[in-house]
Amino acid sequence: MTTLPSGDIVELVKDKNFTAFEDEGNVIDMQGKVKWFNAEKGYGFIETAEGNDVFVHFSAIQTDGFKTLEEGQSVEFDIVEGARGPQAANVIKL
Repeated sequence: MTTLPSGDIVELVKDKNFTAFEDEGNVIDMQGKVKWFNAEKGYGFIETAEGNDVFVHFSAIQTDGFKTLEEGQSVEFDIVEGARGPQAANVIKL
């Protein structure tokens, strides 16, 4: 278990099955900016244009090599339902 700066308590699980949120049959594509990302711990949050925070795990980042994000970086991503609620998937740096 880990306590985030927001006060939320999360548990990171390596093996998850995801179900994509759908809007009339389409995965919800989002854009946002990285609120914070801890490369050492491998997770952080993306802030959507609507001001909502979405959890992001390093395994969702679509890049080769070391997977990390920088604070303030613009990204595009899908929202999926993880074991603990909504989180980012297929994260692409813009």
